[in-house]
Amino acid sequence: MEQIVNQISIILPEFSRWFSAGFIVFARLLGFIRFAPVFNRKEIAGIVKLAFAFILAVIITPILKPSMPPATISPILLLVLNFAAGAIIGYIGQLLIQAIEAGGDMINTQMGLSSAMVMDPSTNSQTSILSRVVTLLGLVIFMEIGGFYWMINAIIRSFQLFPIYAVSIPLEQIINMDYLVTTTSNVLYIGLQIASPVLLATLGQDIILGVISKTAPQVNVFQLSFLFKPVFGAAIMIWILPMLISVISDFFTSFSSIY
Repeated sequence: MEQIVNQISIILPEFSRWFSAGFIVFARLLGFIRFAPVFNRKEIAGIVKLAFAFILAVIITPILKPSMPPATISPILLLVLNFAAGAIIGYIGQLLIQAIEAGGDMINTQMGLSSAMVMDPSTNSQTSILSRVVTLLGLVIFMEIGGFYWMINAIIRSFQLFPIYAVSIPLEQIINMDYLVTTTSNVLYIGLQIASPVLLATLGQDIILGVISKTAPQVNVFQLSFLFKPVFGAAIMIWILPMLISVISDFFTSFSSIY
């Protein structure tokens, strides 16, 4: 009986140490999965996300070899800071997808499909058809070129730069701030780059229709534009699709070192 008591007295502190550290790691992973691209899609069941975060926490916690949590620091503070650190890393990746989505919105508006809106279950909001198509295309390309690996590598590296028991988040070390500023300031610019072929083509079509309207006023150019713009825009989209995939791939690759 005495041996059992001694073993329990040895096991309990160890269990407390590993459980506390694992719970904090789990909180950071939850923040990461909540905002990171691909992971934050509502098409993925919540139980799957929790299971994935739990498996990663079980794998990562022994690697960290954590000590006992400091008694002077509130556990709630540690959970909040780690959740925020994971959320920041995930959100920076999501900014890249937002730039692709902005390009899809511009194409959709220029083609005259603004009234054709669908419900996006991932955001619980109305979104344009082409915006959703281009966003899903961007997600597929992001996964194909290794974006999934970049995100996992970033969250694992964050435990080296920002230990689980730290009380200040070193943003300059976790995230490349130059790339962050460039990404946030150039969302419109990148969207214009993606949408520029369709924008220029439809602009040329508007000029031609304007000339027709002046030379032949009896032609109802306004109604013709509703017919020609979606058809012409769809033809341009099919034609530039290989180039569009290349542009999106280069965009993601250029920001791969943001972490």
